[in-house]
Amino acid sequence: MTPTPAATRRPGRRALTGAFLLLSTGLFAQQTYTGPSTNSTITWVTPDDNNGRVPFCRGYYTADRFEDNGSDWWTDYPGADINLLVRLREVTSIRTGRNVVVKLDSPLLSLCPVLFMEDVGTMLLSDAEVRGLRAYLSKGGFLWVDDFWGSEAWDQWVREIRRVLPDAPMETLGATHPVFNQQYRIPGIWQMPTIGWWVLQDDGTRITSERGDDSIQATARGMFDRKGRLVVLSTHNTDIADGWEEDKPENAEFLSEYSWRSYALGVNIFLYALSH
Repeated sequence: MTPTPAATRRPGRRALTGAFLLLSTGLFAQQTYTGPSTNSTITWVTPDDNNGRVPFCRGYYTADRFEDNGSDWWTDYPGADINLLVRLREVTSIRTGRNVVVKLDSPLLSLCPVLFMEDVGTMLLSDAEVRGLRAYLSKGGFLWVDDFWGSEAWDQWVREIRRVLPDAPMETLGATHPVFNQQYRIPGIWQMPTIGWWVLQDDGTRITSERGDDSIQATARGMFDRKGRLVVLSTHNTDIADGWEEDKPENAEFLSEYSWRSYALGVNIFLYALSH
């Protein structure tokens, strides 16, 4: 894995009312990517990304079906990726690189301390991708998957990741797990909808469960290697990355409700992965 000599130096843990409270004031609003997410231009990882800086790596995969509100591998790309890199530069000492896309069977996957993927409930891995992802995780890599909803998507994700790690223990992570207690103390996972679902109803409530009764409970589940290291984190029935992508002045209410927590979790996960 790429060395990260300064990446794990960070201030002590703090409550979420710390630095990310500034997000709700709009102080950072001019620094983020506010254009539309699109797959029209893909920034692929290259050997030049082996430069001592930590990239944001998004995993590329082939989907075998379509999910409502999903866009396969490029869901929320590239806005979410770019905006989280902005926050990592602002509140940590991580020397960040580019936002890049990487294929799961590429040898350049080893340049990615953290691999991020969305809508994985539609993913279908080739045998070469299974081998590549297994090798990546066995050599110290960390995979975080987000924004997939309901039982069908969960079952398909488990089927595919079990081809990669057939015997790895999987368990639900509570608020005491270190991944929730790095730079920020986070009281566990929460359900966060895509902004399009976060609409005010006639009775004054808002929708957060994108699959109705089939996605009521958001969960964070981890898979572990033989030494007990967390190697795969699945945030299911929640869309953490939309809190990064939708960091735009016109979304002030959504930003105040969700984005600061989403950034805090993203920072924690990078710090955890870089120091374990």
